[in-house]
Amino acid sequence: MNSHPRVAITTVALSVVGLLGTFGLAGCSTIGDGAVAEGAQTSEVSTMDMSQHKVETTSKQLSLYTAMSNLWAEHMEWTYATVVAFAQESPALNASLERLLQNQVDIGDAIKPLYGDAAGDQLTVLLKEHITDAVPVLTAAKAGDSAALETAVADWYANAVEVGDFLAEANPNWDKAEMEEMMKMHITQTIAYASDALAGDYAKAIADYGVAEQHMQEMSAMLSAGLIKQFPNKFK
Repeated sequence: MNSHPRVAITTVALSVVGLLGTFGLAGCSTIGDGAVAEGAQTSEVSTMDMSQHKVETTSKQLSLYTAMSNLWAEHMEWTYATVVAFAQESPALNASLERLLQNQVDIGDAIKPLYGDAAGDQLTVLLKEHITDAVPVLTAAKAGDSAALETAVADWYANAVEVGDFLAEANPNWDKAEMEEMMKMHITQTIAYASDALAGDYAKAIADYGVAEQHMQEMSAMLSAGLIKQFPNKFK
């Protein structure tokens, strides 16, 4: 096992950054150096004008915003816990991963009252793939396998596009391009703090996680606003 996982990531930095460029995300992450650049907080995706998603909130709307925020906060928290457990080869890894996978079930279940069981189950499948697709990325990075890492990262981004497209098809208020970019940025930012953790730089991992967490809260608010707009009678 490579005792210097940062080196493993650095060896494929150019190829992975090239991959990011293919998705229009070049410059959003400095993968070889282990973090989203400080300027990523001011990227077009991360700092989109959220005023378009603000509404006068009723109690039902507030409950939706709160529930959605909590679900995606758990997604972030358990992802970070799982990444750190992997990096440290902690016995907490399996339990953290199982809890993270349960969160994907919870998110899918949350949309069932609006979109039906089939749609909720499909979202859960896509989100579980989103989690399991991270495993070969982390494994290849830690092992220093450049070719496997590049392939795994490409697969992870492909799943992000699938999730974004699924959401956009479900709700006309969720723009397809915007949802794809939101999900791809989530991957970019996860790679950033994961590479920090693999290198043992936890101060930087926590800082980069904070950027990713803020981005996810923005996406959560956007999803809630779209649901309220699509189903106004349910949230009066």
